[in-house]
Amino acid sequence: MSLLQEKIIVVTGGSEGIGWECARAYAAEGAQVAIAARSAAKVECAANELGSGHLGICCDVSKEDEVAGMIKQVLDCYGRIDAIHNNAGIATPSKPLHETMTEEWDSLFSINLKSILHTTRHGFAALKASRGSILNTSSMVGVIGQENHAAYTATKGAMNTLTKSMALDYAKEGVRVNAVCPAGTWTPMLRQWAKEQPDPENINRYLDDIHPLGYCPEGDVIADACVFLLSDKARFVTGHIMHISGGAELGYRR
Repeated sequence: MSLLQEKIIVVTGGSEGIGWECARAYAAEGAQVAIAARSAAKVECAANELGSGHLGICCDVSKEDEVAGMIKQVLDCYGRIDAIHNNAGIATPSKPLHETMTEEWDSLFSINLKSILHTTRHGFAALKASRGSILNTSSMVGVIGQENHAAYTATKGAMNTLTKSMALDYAKEGVRVNAVCPAGTWTPMLRQWAKEQPDPENINRYLDDIHPLGYCPEGDVIADACVFLLSDKARFVTGHIMHISGGAELGYRR
């Protein structure tokens, strides 16, 4: 039997990048997937590519009323939710803290972090009923930091501790909460980041070199780990911050 057979999984930011790779992997493992993202065109395209039985919903996760509506639409369609994968996020601007504008700070925190409040507030009753799970897409920079990304790393560091607190709060309800921490992973967001760097021509080699395994991967390597964490194979795993990093955090190298 497939690892996610007949599970109903909501993926925010699921129309491209890591979220899209996860949505594809979940569907391949037998889940019915509801993709939520801001771009109506991208959501429609992604849902159509997944095929019948899957759902695409235009939703800005920074807006609570839209998240509430999205969760209701999923429940109206499927009758339950087995997992919510909080994947939606932004990484820009690439700045130290003193150069970060208040609007930029607020946008990062609203999309990357406050969105988890929204999906949990409105989806928890369904997850409690299904004894389901929550998965958060964090980042290795939330563990080790990153130059010129103060606000972004702050959101991901907060996400890691939030994940652990949620796991403790919800364990008694049988709801597991975990996070994945990719290092470099080729996505549209990373490609945008690469364009903003001082030396974009050499960024590919840099991104390969930061991973001891020797290359910057595509999002499918993250999706494989996410499938495991949402499956019954991980039924005794909660509060775990899984590094999917090719060893990027293991120390200084030549």
